[in-house]
Amino acid sequence: FTTFFSQLPDPVIEDQGKDYIRPILNKYAAICVRCPGYGTRTNTVVLIDSEGQVTFTERNLINADVNQWETSTYEFKLHT
Repeated sequence: FTTFFSQLPDPVIEDQGKDYIRPILNKYAAICVRCPGYGTRTNTVVLIDSEGQVTFTERNLINADVNQWETSTYEFKLHT
């Protein structure tokens, strides 16, 4: 597995179609997308420390109003 992942990303594949795909990725792969009729509704962050403590935080858009978000956080420990 190490050899496979050490070769990513492949520069040849990365360059193919970059003039076409890059603008699309920049628009729709952002952390928070805002377009008419389309956009980010949820953000999720999962943190796991070296002792197996997990913090799961999720932010959800309320009523399609970009100024109203509800945040929920859950903490738990992974079973070993």
